[in-house]
Amino acid sequence: MSSIFHVHSIHQLHQLAGAEKPKHPLFSIHRIEDLNLINTEFPEQMTYGFYTVGLKKDLNGYIRYGRTNYDFQEGALGFTAPHQLMEFGKDLIENASGWILFFHKALLNGAPVQNNLARYGFFEYQTNEGLHLSAVEEESIEVIFENIEREYNLPVDSYSKQVVLSNLELLFTYSQRYYARQFVIRNEVDSSIFSNFKRELELLFQNKGNIGLPTVAFLASKLHVSANYLSDYLKSTTGKSAIAHVHDHIIELAKVDLISSDKSISEIAFGLGFEYPQYFSRLFKKKTGVTPSAYRTTSE
Repeated sequence: MSSIFHVHSIHQLHQLAGAEKPKHPLFSIHRIEDLNLINTEFPEQMTYGFYTVGLKKDLNGYIRYGRTNYDFQEGALGFTAPHQLMEFGKDLIENASGWILFFHKALLNGAPVQNNLARYGFFEYQTNEGLHLSAVEEESIEVIFENIEREYNLPVDSYSKQVVLSNLELLFTYSQRYYARQFVIRNEVDSSIFSNFKRELELLFQNKGNIGLPTVAFLASKLHVSANYLSDYLKSTTGKSAIAHVHDHIIELAKVDLISSDKSISEIAFGLGFEYPQYFSRLFKKKTGVTPSAYRTTSE
């Protein structure tokens, strides 16, 4: 198995690719078809010290994330955050087209988009959770890449950064909109994510050996999706995040125990996976408006 190569900077990436020095220290943008002209052997497994956004069309081969191969032949918009492991098929970009944008987090310093970066959960999605665009959506995204490319090739002035950041924010906003549309469409075609999520949640609490509260990351791994994708999918299709669904399930189980058993509040809390009963009581009151003790008393 080949070793993992970490690319610390965009400048280092350009050197590795045999490309000319980047025109800006904090971001660069390329047409994928131009990368075909670069004759170099890229490492098959890489991580970056910066963010990437890629609109990939007609790709050959595959991109691998974890244990999943993702075929990009239909085209997709994909995002990666720093230090995500990516594995590339050697013939990936041959005769392919599209765009690839690299940017360091420092590019966003002082800009409103910096504060919103944590909201863009798609940077933590797995590669096989790429955004599939309609023809109209693809045109809108390509215009943004063209605007950024145009600015990248112009001499830097006092407006350069503002123009690039405005286009980045527009790109991210469109991506949120299009992902919401994709979640709805995929839910209409295949609602198995939600049903499987509920099944895994129920199985966890049926298992007497269960220790601790279930995490969204653990449940997502059982469904072979990323935690961010699962939560955003459920938020878009059900109106509730993954953790909200977990908490609702726990509270319903607690209500049954409070009414039908003589267990103490602490015993119920520990049985549900809480390390501290106080946390269980706070969550119960937040969800129901009353304490566990009050709920038990009024239900008698």
